[in-house]
Amino acid sequence: MGTTQMKQVFGMPEAMKAEGRFYCPGCGHGIVHRLVSELVDEFGVRERTVGIAPVGCSVFADLYWNFDVVSAAHGRAPAVATGITRANPNVVCVSYQGDGDLAAIGTAETIHAANRGESFVTVFVNNAIYGMTGGQMAPTTLIGQKSTTCQLGRDPAIMGYPIRVCELLQTLGGVAFLARGVVDSPKNVLTVKKYLKKAFQYAIDKKGYTLVEIVSPCPTNWGMTPPEAMDWLQNNMLDYFKPGVYRDIGEEATVEVEPGN
Repeated sequence: MGTTQMKQVFGMPEAMKAEGRFYCPGCGHGIVHRLVSELVDEFGVRERTVGIAPVGCSVFADLYWNFDVVSAAHGRAPAVATGITRANPNVVCVSYQGDGDLAAIGTAETIHAANRGESFVTVFVNNAIYGMTGGQMAPTTLIGQKSTTCQLGRDPAIMGYPIRVCELLQTLGGVAFLARGVVDSPKNVLTVKKYLKKAFQYAIDKKGYTLVEIVSPCPTNWGMTPPEAMDWLQNNMLDYFKPGVYRDIGEEATVEVEPGN
């Protein structure tokens, strides 16, 4: 009796390193890292892809990505990505940023890169808190949500309102694609990948600025177990940060997706 050769149907992307998990249990960064890696392989651009990993949990992306990654100062990833893509337009640049980096110290860089229509992919992980530095309030922290710097909950009269990045950038002329997804279920992870694929295509084709916001849990800094954090995300974050497509120069934007399916 001969041996039967089994066909491999799932494996490690070439653009991803086989490293042990650094992130906390229940964190969504690992899912997003893999999606980016899969798309780099599918587009066949690994040798000309450059990731930008600024300060925050995103700084560890180079541990997992098997392509060139450049570190950037806190909030300055869009400026670094602008310099790289202008110096070498053949590069496919991925700016991987968290909410504190992109929507706080990096607000000016984000807005002006988007307004100029810089052709790089922005992957924006929104977990409504500062993850790496100890759980401080972020620009995206929800009203009433507690953190180490608002222990009674965010009070808009004192601390302002949570920033919706997709809605903020939607009016800018240089934006080619804006979408918000969530990594709370296999179905919605595939939707995030679809959004990222379009962002990659538009960046490769030099259509303008692209950003995919990804709502993700942070169980450690929310003080929850991973299942509790996922429930909290679905029951609280998605009412305020509504998933969907906010700008697509190729199609009419639609803001709709059913969370949790």
